[in-house]
Amino acid sequence: MLAVLSLFALVGALVATLYGASSVMAVARRATDVMPFESGMLPQQHAASRYHARWYAITILFLAFDMEMIFMYPWAVVLADMGAGAVVEMFGFLAVLLVGVVYVWREGALRWT
Repeated sequence: MLAVLSLFALVGALVATLYGASSVMAVARRATDVMPFESGMLPQQHAASRYHARWYAITILFLAFDMEMIFMYPWAVVLADMGAGAVVEMFGFLAVLLVGVVYVWREGALRWT
C-alpha cells in the first residue's frame, strides 16, 4: 500500500514540476509563429483547403506498392516453412492490391502529362 501511495506521490510531483516548468518558460507567441509550418510567410490558401481528387488515387497507388513490399519480404523468409498455402495466400493478397492498382490506372493517376 505504501508503494502505491509513493508511486502516486511521485507521479503527482512529476506532473506538478512539468506544469510549473512549462508555465515559467512560456513565451508569448507571435502571429507568424502559429501560422502553418511556422514559415513566417503568408499562406496562399487556407490550411484546411481540399486536395484535388487525383491525389487520393496516387495515395492508393503508393499504399498498394508500399504494402506489397512490407509483406513480401517476411513472406519470402518463411515461405519454405509454410509451404504451398503461403503461396496461395500471397497471390490472394496480390490480387487485392492489383484491384487497387487497376482502379488507380482507370482513374488516370498514372498519366503525368
